[in-house]
Amino acid sequence: MKISISTKQTIVVAVVSLLIAGQNAAIAKQTSAPNILIILADDLGYGDVGCYNPDSKIPTPYIDRLASEGMRFTDAHSPCTVCTPTRYSVMTGQMAFRVPNGGRVFSGAGGPSLIAPDRLTLPKMLRDVGYTTACIGKWHIGLTFYDEAGNPIHDGSPKGVERIDYSREIQGGPIDCGFDQFFGTACCPTTDWLYAYIENKRIPVPPVKKLDKSTLPSHPYSKDNRPGMVAPDFDLEEVDMLFLDKSQQFLQKHVKESPDKPFFLLHSTQAVHLPSFPGNQFKGKTESGPHGDFIFELDYVVGELMKTLDRLEIADNTLVLFTSDNGPEVPTIYHMRHDHQHDGARPWRGVKRDNWEGGHRVPLIVRWPSKVAAGTKTDELTSLTDVMATIAEATGSRLPNDAGEDSFSLMPTLLQQRQDGPIRPYLLQQGFGGSRYLAIRRGPWKYLAHKGSGGNRYDNHPMLREYELPDTAPEAEGQLFNLDMDPGERENLAAARVEIAMELAELLKKSIADGRSADSREP
Repeated sequence: MKISISTKQTIVVAVVSLLIAGQNAAIAKQTSAPNILIILADDLGYGDVGCYNPDSKIPTPYIDRLASEGMRFTDAHSPCTVCTPTRYSVMTGQMAFRVPNGGRVFSGAGGPSLIAPDRLTLPKMLRDVGYTTACIGKWHIGLTFYDEAGNPIHDGSPKGVERIDYSREIQGGPIDCGFDQFFGTACCPTTDWLYAYIENKRIPVPPVKKLDKSTLPSHPYSKDNRPGMVAPDFDLEEVDMLFLDKSQQFLQKHVKESPDKPFFLLHSTQAVHLPSFPGNQFKGKTESGPHGDFIFELDYVVGELMKTLDRLEIADNTLVLFTSDNGPEVPTIYHMRHDHQHDGARPWRGVKRDNWEGGHRVPLIVRWPSKVAAGTKTDELTSLTDVMATIAEATGSRLPNDAGEDSFSLMPTLLQQRQDGPIRPYLLQQGFGGSRYLAIRRGPWKYLAHKGSGGNRYDNHPMLREYELPDTAPEAEGQLFNLDMDPGERENLAAARVEIAMELAELLKKSIADGRSADSREP
C-alpha cells in the first residue's frame, strides 16, 4: 500500500506531537505546581502552642514539629480581630473594611456573602491554573438561604433559621466562590443557631429539633453555644473529627483519581472556638481542663493531616500553611490564666476583638520541603492577606490589579532571598466593628486610630476589668506604641510623639482613599 507524501507528513507530525506531549508531561511531573494545604484554626492564641510559648501548659507536639520542619513567623497578624472579616481577607487578599458590611460577623441564616460574585478569590485563582479545590469545615463568610417562596432570608436570628427551605440550593457559599467541593457549616459550628452540615450547596440532613443543652458538658468553657436548631447527625462533641475524616477522604480520593493534578485544600477547624467540646478520645488528656484538651485535639488534627500527606507520598510537594483567624477568646483567657496558669495571649496585651497585639498576632507556620528551610524563624511583618499573593507567586498564577489589593508575596522570605528592607511598607489592622476601629503598623510604630481596645469594653467586663490599663495620653485622639520598646502597649506616645502619630494617621487615610496598600500591578 502506497502512502502519500501528505499522509506521511501527517503521521510524522502526529508522532512528533506525541513525543513532545510526553516530554512536556514528564517535565510537568518533575516541576509540578505544589499542592496546597491551609489549616485555619479558630481563636487559637499566639501563646497557645509550645513553639511560641515555652511556658505553655498544653502539649502541642505536632504543631511544634511542623514548625521544626518549616518556617515560623513571629510577627504575623490576622487582618481582623474576629473571624468573618479575617476569613474574607484570607480568601481575597483584601482588607474587609473596604467592602460593604466588612465588619459584620454572621450567624444563622445571615448573609449575603461578603465576597462579591466577580471578586477573584484564592480558590478561583488556583482553579484557573488547574487545581482541584476543596473546603472542609467552617465557612463563616456569609451565604444565602431561601424560604419556600424563593425569597433570600439574610436573617441571623433563630427566626431566620426557621424560614429556611432545605430543598433549595444555597447561594454565595464556597462552591460559588471557587471551591469544587465543600463540606462544613455556614458559621461557627457549635455556637450558632444552625447546627447542621452543608454538603456543596445543600443541607442533606436538615435540623428537626431545638438543641438540648442539658445533654452537653457544662464547665467554664461551655457557655457559648446558642439553643438553636440541630440536625440528627450533628454531634457537637465530634465536629473536628468529622472534618478531619472528610479532609482525609478528599486527599485519598484526589491522589487515587488525579495523581498528576495539584490540589488546594482549606481545612477550617472548629477548634478552638468556644464552647470547648473536645472529642471523647481527648477528654482528660491534658492537665489544663476542657480547653487544654481541645487545643490538644487541634494538635492531633494537624498531626493526622501531616501523616496523611506522608502516607500518600505527597508531603514533599505540598505547601502547608498553619495559622489562626484571630487571638484567644475572653472567657478562655480569663479561666485558663486563673485555673491553669496558661496564657493563650502571651506575651501580648489584649484578646479577641482587641486591636492590641493579643487580638491579632497569631501563629503562622509554613512547611514546604525542598523550598523552605527546616527549623527557620522570621520576624518579617506579615498579614494573612499576604496568603493570596504568596500562593500566586508559588504557583505561577496571575494576580490582576483589581485583586489582592492588600496582599504582598512572602516568597522572598520563605526562600530566604536577600532583601533591601521589609516586604511590607506597613500593615493595616481592623478591630471589631469595621472601619470605625482601624490601626496601622510601620516598623516598630503602631498607631490605633481610636481610643480603647477597638473591641472589648474593659471598664465594665467582669472578666477583663482586672486587665484594664490606664491610657497615658488620654487627651490624644488615638494611641501610639513603640513595640520594640514597649511590646506590652502600656505607654501611649501619641501626645509625646505627635509627628509620628500624625504621619501614620495620614498614611492610614491615604490607604483608605487609595483602596489598596499593595503596589499597583501591571494589567
